[in-house]
Amino acid sequence: MSEFKVFKVGGAVRDQLLGLPVNDTDWVVVGATPEQMTARGFVPVGRDFPVFLHPQTHEEYALARTERKNGMGYRGFVVHTAADVTLEEDLARRDLTINAIAGPADWKTPGELFDPYHGQQDLRAKVLRHVTDAFREDPVRILRLARFAARFTDFSVAPETMDLMREMVAAGEVDALVPERIWQEISRGLMEEQPSRMFNILRDCGALARLLPELDKLWGVPQRAEYHPEVDTGVHAMMVLDMSARLQTPLAVRFACLCHDFGKGTTPADILPRHIDHERRSVNLLLQVCERWCVPNDCKELAEVVAREHGNIHRSGDLKPAALLRLLERCDAVRKPERFEQALQACECDARGRLGFEESAYPQRQRLSGALQAALAVETGPVAQAAAKSGLKGKAIGDAVAKAREKAVAGWLANVHST
Repeated sequence: MSEFKVFKVGGAVRDQLLGLPVNDTDWVVVGATPEQMTARGFVPVGRDFPVFLHPQTHEEYALARTERKNGMGYRGFVVHTAADVTLEEDLARRDLTINAIAGPADWKTPGELFDPYHGQQDLRAKVLRHVTDAFREDPVRILRLARFAARFTDFSVAPETMDLMREMVAAGEVDALVPERIWQEISRGLMEEQPSRMFNILRDCGALARLLPELDKLWGVPQRAEYHPEVDTGVHAMMVLDMSARLQTPLAVRFACLCHDFGKGTTPADILPRHIDHERRSVNLLLQVCERWCVPNDCKELAEVVAREHGNIHRSGDLKPAALLRLLERCDAVRKPERFEQALQACECDARGRLGFEESAYPQRQRLSGALQAALAVETGPVAQAAAKSGLKGKAIGDAVAKAREKAVAGWLANVHST
């Protein structure tokens, strides 16, 4: 590519400097036209701006570009690409200084890097700082910064950047975000090392109240100290979420942890710190969030089960076989045992996401898992056939199957208690 220059940029450079694995590499091409790229065999794929796939590696190469704001939200941009756009101009449109570092494809030492916005200095100081005032032009950057805070857990947000984000929220920029981009960033942030940092930063800049008021309302709402020594419901929600990360749970479990207590934010003040019927209210609120953000069905369905049943699962240690089976049936555990196991994971996170309970055992999970396995071990075909031969029909046959499962659960419990 003698006519133009190719640079490695963004997260690949940042992570290499931090000594982290580099999973994806972003390339920027300076001094090229789309015609020159296609003449070299690159395949154009960009819809909004010129991006090309390398003919051999199939990695993405973007032409250097500038962006100019012409409307609200992250789509309100005019993109300009030309052979005379410089590397510094391209880096200026990026979100954070630590992501605005570029280097040759084969760079080995920091001295080879082009770093006009002092990203290496901010990496050493562990600071998340916006590159230029152009940060304000794209509200997705607020979500991205919050997500990076959840990943780089010892980085702080530059005070001037926090001020800028607050100005963006006050100007209504986050209100223009589309659901798909919100969920994309939130779901990625949930899978980071300390997801609570994402929500705490969104709360600090005011974005959480706009994007997820169901969660924002939990701070300052008290719970009974004998069950929740941390007292504050918002603090508890973040402890549960971080426990889900500590236990390395999948996305659906983390989303369920996020939503499980939404209803406590609408508890009437005159009955606090009790939260009667908060489970039903939590379900109603989380379903609204799922509708608003276009949340995938697996996340929505698990969150609904956990919000509705987490109290019953916590109290399941004293349930008799018939009541245990009813709980399994309400959770649709026989048909969806993998989802039920995820529900138990979320409930363990809830129980351990309390001040002083972080290392506590959660025997309910093992007990309910065992009860489900006993129920699943029942061969329902012969039971149903025997019931039909005896003259039973319809619901009565189903009741016979349930009775057989109850008996199996009772046998499993008796065996556990005797050992």
